[in-house]
Amino acid sequence: MNRLLLGTLFGSALLVGMGTSPALAQHDHGTHGHGAHAEKAKAAALPNCPLMNEPVNLALSVATDDGPVYFCCDGCIPKFQRNPGKYATKVAAQRKALANRPKVQVTCPVSKEPVDGKLSVEVGGKKVYLCCKGCVSKYKADPAKYASALANSYSFQTKCPVMGGDINPTVFSKLSTGETIYYCCAGCDKPLRKNPAKYNKSLVSQGIMVNWAEVKKADSGKGHGGKGHGGHDHGAHGHGDHDH
Repeated sequence: MNRLLLGTLFGSALLVGMGTSPALAQHDHGTHGHGAHAEKAKAAALPNCPLMNEPVNLALSVATDDGPVYFCCDGCIPKFQRNPGKYATKVAAQRKALANRPKVQVTCPVSKEPVDGKLSVEVGGKKVYLCCKGCVSKYKADPAKYASALANSYSFQTKCPVMGGDINPTVFSKLSTGETIYYCCAGCDKPLRKNPAKYNKSLVSQGIMVNWAEVKKADSGKGHGGKGHGGHDHGAHGHGDHDH
């Protein structure tokens, strides 16, 4: 009888556990629904979103005067923007956690265009990259004027997900779901889109979380040209001579 009773109790407990585990694994945050994202993000050692106790997605941010603030999902952004002061302490903690993480300056603080890796100035012991000679002179004349733009000019994606080399700020694609992905050369865009599962691990390790199912769904709805994701020619922007 004792063995029978113990077996019955063990079986009941096992059934209850089997019934509740999936629910715990797929915890719901209203419109968030990003349990899988959280597991990946934790592996990338990321700080938390200022609104939720979830790791951030470094592909998802809003610009502020003091630099970008990163979030775990789209739903957190409007809540933050309604009352940013409410989250000041958590934003400060996020920035402190990200302070030593590798990053690359990808846009010019003057024009907001991709930087030219050969054009830079040094101000206060810090090298700042610009897109053209016209922007170099403007920046040197008044660095403080562009402090906010500079703070928002960096990307934490430093390596190409396909080849593994350093990214080229002038070579990127804007996904239909909003994320910007950088590459080492123009030929890397197609392999990533063709087989994202093969290269996604590199993006996740850099804190860049992309829902490729949503990208595919959005692309099939409106299509995307090989040359102009987001209206850019990723082979060569050719903006070194544009007039400011």
